[in-house]
Amino acid sequence: MEIDQSVNQLNLQWTDIYYSLHYKHEDNISHQAVRLLQYIDKNSESTIGDLADCLSVSHNTASEHTKRLIQKGLAAKYRSEHDERKVFVALTEKGRLVLERNTQLDKEKLKSILERISVSERELIEKAFYILSKEAKQWQL
Repeated sequence: MEIDQSVNQLNLQWTDIYYSLHYKHEDNISHQAVRLLQYIDKNSESTIGDLADCLSVSHNTASEHTKRLIQKGLAAKYRSEHDERKVFVALTEKGRLVLERNTQLDKEKLKSILERISVSERELIEKAFYILSKEAKQWQL
């Protein structure tokens, strides 16, 4: 199979998986807010400047988005212990839960599927996702 076909197949299958297994959306949160929560979760010591770069928006716009996350109780600001001029943004416990519900697969649905397939199929899926995840993380370096 040609690479472009593989890309198309993976995207089609991933969207089918996510569509079928995502949590029911209960949070009133924008796509940009979810992206910011993801960035904060995956990158320690995230600054407003980092978040602006993440969304390709101005510092002021990122600051406004962050302010909304803080007002909703999803994020909090804190000063660096080493340099008090630096201000970082971190997820709150509520922010972690909202992020999980908006980006992960429903654990109960996934568990039900994994219980129905063979151990070798489950191991194959785990290995494939591990490889894809490892390579995806290298893309960000």
